[in-house]
Amino acid sequence: MKTIARIETDFKTKFGIPRQSGMIEGLKGRIVFEPEFRNGDALRGLEVYSHIWLIWEFSESIRKEWSPMVRPPRLGGNKRMGVFATRSPFRPNPVALSCVKLENIELHSPEGPLLHVSGADMMDGSPIYDIKPYIVFADSHPDATGGLINAKATHMLRVHFPEALLICIPEDKRKVLQAILSNDPRPSYQDDPERVYGLSYAGYDIRFMVAGNDLAVVDVII
Repeated sequence: MKTIARIETDFKTKFGIPRQSGMIEGLKGRIVFEPEFRNGDALRGLEVYSHIWLIWEFSESIRKEWSPMVRPPRLGGNKRMGVFATRSPFRPNPVALSCVKLENIELHSPEGPLLHVSGADMMDGSPIYDIKPYIVFADSHPDATGGLINAKATHMLRVHFPEALLICIPEDKRKVLQAILSNDPRPSYQDDPERVYGLSYAGYDIRFMVAGNDLAVVDVII
């Protein structure tokens, strides 16, 4: 498959990226097409859709070998499940699927046509293989069940971000950063109240600690 585009986001590393697309609606991204695919005609008609599917590559999780069983971090890192019953990035083919909101189509820019999206769960530079419209009657299943995943999805932390550190972050990035932290970016098996974690976001290194349901930001490094 050919890489048709790459996404630009505020995440330079994997740690802290939301576990699923759409969890942090304020996360912005730009989809920049490769030169071969910078043709506005390929986007004609896409403007009527509010959401799109991105088929992309877990480019930082490529392995020569694959395992039929994985330990999903969100389930504590100890419970084994079949790889096809998870969204683990360690798969026979490192292919990912994300649904994002299409905010705007910019047809004429120095980089060619651009798609502005929100809610992406992707690292900066991730290769995109295909883009498809989200179709409500076919893609939405409100009565679907999700087992253990649904039970884990609502866990939120109380974020304590001292004002002296918060002002180091650009104002338009603060709300999104606090939402990322409240969703607990740690793997579930890490629960050391003395450990200082580091999250890279929008060019800032956010240092924090977690005790119980409380997350405290202890430093911001520019």
